[in-house]
Parts: sequence; C-alpha cells; structure tokens
Amino acid sequence: MELSLEVIYEDEFLAAINKPAGIPVSGNKFRTITNALPQNLLPSKLPDACRPQPVHRLDYPTTGLLLVGKTRECVRRLNKMFEDKEISKTYYAIVIGQLKPEGEILAEIDFKPAKTSYFVKSMVASERFGQLNLVQLIPATGRRHQLRKHLSGIGHPILGDKQYGEEGKILSGKGLYLHASHLRITHPISGEKLKLSAPLPERFRNIFPGFDTK
Repeated sequence: MELSLEVIYEDEFLAAINKPAGIPVSGNKFRTITNALPQNLLPSKLPDACRPQPVHRLDYPTTGLLLVGKTRECVRRLNKMFEDKEISKTYYAIVIGQLKPEGEILAEIDFKPAKTSYFVKSMVASERFGQLNLVQLIPATGRRHQLRKHLSGIGHPILGDKQYGEEGKILSGKGLYLHASHLRITHPISGEKLKLSAPLPERFRNIFPGFDTK
C-alpha cells in the first residue's frame, strides 16, 4: 500500500509517526496506518522483531504523534506504560467560543472518571464563530473521544467536529482541528527520556500564524 508517513523518531525497538488526518489507525479498510507502517519503517534486526504495530489510538480525523512498537517486548512494555499512565500526551485544538484562560474538565465518560486540563494559548475573533481559541489540552485519562466530548460538554466544541459539534457551527471540508503534538516517554528498553513533537498542521497555522508549540 502506497502511503507515505512522516517518521518523527525511530530505533530498533519503537517509532513515532505523524499521523495524517482522514486515515484510520487500524480496522477493516485496506488504507490504514497499520498497513502502511512496514513500508515506512526500517525492519528491526532484533530476535523478537514483529510487524510494526501502533500501541494506542488516534481518532480517524485527528492528526499527530502515534507510537509504534517494533519488537514484541517493546509492544508489551509500551502497553503497560499506557495502562499505568506513564506516558504524557499533549494535544492542541482550535475551540469555538469564549473560554476561561485555563481550566479542568472532570465530567465522566461512559460512567468512568475522566480529566482534561486546558490552557488557552491564543485567540482570534471570528465572524462566523464569535471567537476561535488555540488551546493546549493535557488529558490525565484516555477515554474514547475524551477531548472532543469534554470540550463539547462545556459548550466549546472543537472546530470541525461533525460528531460532537453544535448545529450551525460545523465547519465542513477542513477536517477536525485536533492534533497530538507532544509525547513524553521514558524509553521502555534504554531508559532514555524522550520528548517527541509533531508541528501543527498548516491549517492550524493559517488561523494562528507564527504560533510555535515548542
């Protein structure tokens, strides 16, 4: 399958790619990130090498950092690290409406505790939406669609969210403005501290020119 992926980091044990929008991580379709990984990553030469496999999910319309295991032991350890909340993830989103400068959202998702911290980094007036905010999001939990549900639940949906957005405020044709920008992880094999980053997509920078997430 021909699908070129931007590789942010790679070694014998793991890799991180910058997932494009509109392509599922896995599933029944032929055109998935999982199916494209072998053509974009170097095969591991280690004895327990396996087919590269993502160790977490990003929604179909979400862009940004996706971690991939390249050996069986590394996949096992990465899964355990996610389970134990030892991997820190940071997202950026463009959010509709006037938000407080920062806050925490604690609403349960599917009857399970969930926590998201947000920080407004920049804002612009919008004739159609009133105000658009570039928001840094730090989830303390990893519930399905957590960030999208949390922001929609406080009345400030993510721009382009057709599933959780408000009627009359759905932006069509540009996709979802949600991007997994940073991952902090202790390498599960070497113990090295890694801080991985994927730059904001161009469509974010068109609305907030010059903003740097580093």
